[in-house]
Amino acid sequence: MKTLTIIKPDDWHLHLREGQILEAVLPATVNSFRRAIVMPNLIPPVTDVEMAMSYRRDILNACPGDCDFEALMTLYLTDHTSPADVQAAAGNPYVHAFKLYPAGATTNSASGVTSLPDLMPTLEAMAEYQVPLLVHGEVTHADVDVFDREAVFIDHVLSPLLEALPGLKVVFEHLTSRQGVEFVLDAGDNVAATLTAHHLLLNRNAMFNKGIRPHHYCLPVLKRETHRQALVAAAISGNRKFFLGTDSAPHDRASKESGCGCAGMYSAPVALELYAQIFEDNDALDKLEAFASLNGPRFYGLKANSEQITLKKENWQVPSLIQAGTEEIVPLCAGEILHWRRA
Repeated sequence: MKTLTIIKPDDWHLHLREGQILEAVLPATVNSFRRAIVMPNLIPPVTDVEMAMSYRRDILNACPGDCDFEALMTLYLTDHTSPADVQAAAGNPYVHAFKLYPAGATTNSASGVTSLPDLMPTLEAMAEYQVPLLVHGEVTHADVDVFDREAVFIDHVLSPLLEALPGLKVVFEHLTSRQGVEFVLDAGDNVAATLTAHHLLLNRNAMFNKGIRPHHYCLPVLKRETHRQALVAAAISGNRKFFLGTDSAPHDRASKESGCGCAGMYSAPVALELYAQIFEDNDALDKLEAFASLNGPRFYGLKANSEQITLKKENWQVPSLIQAGTEEIVPLCAGEILHWRRA
């Protein structure tokens, strides 16, 4: 196959940051995706509708040219989020979900939730209004191994939550483990998951290839090869519970290459091309459109896009650096040769 035309996809998990980084990274997303669920973990976090609308304006103002991009906004769930906040979000056409960050789990998560049971009235309101909860599925206890945090989260947090609120809509974001895949498959239709290109492509050896590789450090961390294989099997299965979410997370180079480097991979410039390669390598290119363009809108109750996008089989080299004003960002697969690209 020399070309592949599919309905233009959406990115159901995206970090755009602010300021000069936002302006630098947004074109890569607009190039490949019609819509994106935008993460709210700014400083300060986006916790209410007014802040979300302000951030949305910043995003649209940063759009290049006549771009037809739709920013789907999310609110940051905190210990102080109230049922009234949920009602306000449900009544706003531009806010589509709340994001759960366990406190301290990842970048800019200090304001995250410290006790989910204490938020039960708020979560009950989310179930009532059918506002999805987007989950960063890790515990942060110091005595839990970093490679086990997702599995422990399922057992100790997510399973009890869904037993108490079986009607709550949940997206298990950036799934990384075999246990996570099994949980989503066993759950009801109100539970879905996003899969990143980097978790489908890489296992944890990538962080230690001939030295420490800070640009392969993300949270949740890459797992064993057996887990990667389980994620790939889920992605190519055709099951509508799984859909595309890049978790593209840009950081300036200095923040990644430091004594305490930030977690996240900037994948937006190569994400769609990598998904195509992964699906081709597993003889499943015919399943890519549903995964990238249909399953996500179906879960969120939106129409699929009307536009199409074409990829062609052609070698190209990923830039080593992306300039973001005075900062530099190292993209995923920097300097490597990829085999699919936008037509």
